[in-house]
Amino acid sequence: MPTYHYRCRNCQYDFTEQQSFNDDPITVCPRCGEAQVRKIFSAVPIEFKGHGFYRTDSSSHSGSSSK
Repeated sequence: MPTYHYRCRNCQYDFTEQQSFNDDPITVCPRCGEAQVRKIFSAVPIEFKGHGFYRTDSSSHSGSSSK
């Protein structure tokens, strides 16, 4: 199950919650009880593995080089 990061706009409480894709997002803060909770989105790191991701991987090995 994915883990989501939330922050309350009222009390600035940060928390994470494991939820199914089908679950509704949390809107009420568990600390202050206000309906000011918003989901925090952040960039997901990408890691390229394998062949074909570098400039030298796709060049031919015929001895010619392009500059």
